[in-house]
Amino acid sequence: MGMVGEFKKFLERGNAIDLAVGVIIGGAFGKIVSSLVDDLLMPPIGMLLGGFDLAALKLRLGGPDDAPVTLAYGAFLQAAVDFVIIGFCVFLLVRAVNAVRRPAPGAPPAPPKDIQLLTEIRDLLAKRAE
Repeated sequence: MGMVGEFKKFLERGNAIDLAVGVIIGGAFGKIVSSLVDDLLMPPIGMLLGGFDLAALKLRLGGPDDAPVTLAYGAFLQAAVDFVIIGFCVFLLVRAVNAVRRPAPGAPPAPPKDIQLLTEIRDLLAKRAE
């Protein structure tokens, strides 16, 4: 079996489809959370901090005035904040899914036969002692 045959077999197992769906949903979810951070969370935080824009922080390293060479560490910090918020949202989502999937507590399993017999013997001996 050649590489094409192996690839076809891989696709038929469904793993590639599941992975593709996960990547697509993850990308869409990332855009939603990025919008949440950029459009809803950061403006009030920036206002509270006196108009502070984290993503605008830069360190000029040199170069001409019309094309300066800068180190945009604010964009990195903004990406780190986005990552933490996205991670927290994913945590909440997984937690909610696990709560839904958790099986309802059922009746406790019956004790083994030897324990049942010992319990009966104990009860019979307690009746005789009375």
